[in-house]
Amino acid sequence: MEIEVLKSKIHRARVTDANLDYIGSITIDEDWIKLAGLYEYEKVQVLNINNGERFETYVIKGDKGSHDIILNGAAARKVQAGDLVIIMAYTRIESSDIEKLKPKIIYAEDYY
Repeated sequence: MEIEVLKSKIHRARVTDANLDYIGSITIDEDWIKLAGLYEYEKVQVLNINNGERFETYVIKGDKGSHDIILNGAAARKVQAGDLVIIMAYTRIESSDIEKLKPKIIYAEDYY
């Protein structure tokens, strides 16, 4: 049986901007994308710690070392600069492989 599990997580990243005038997505510092094992255009779930909003979007690369977390398009209405967010991606695995699971989790506070 396949199950959906956490693959990648960026914990408590600070939103640096919210840009309504963009097609959509979340811009993430390229270094953080690599550290978390994310891919550009990968679907992610975003949880806003400040207001409880939860939504899905996709990843686009931000500048390396910028610490950018920018919500673009409609998602920009769900955050404000300064909010803390959790960004998560999931994958499917066979339930028999659960013991092998090692999600990549980064704590943003370790990189500011």
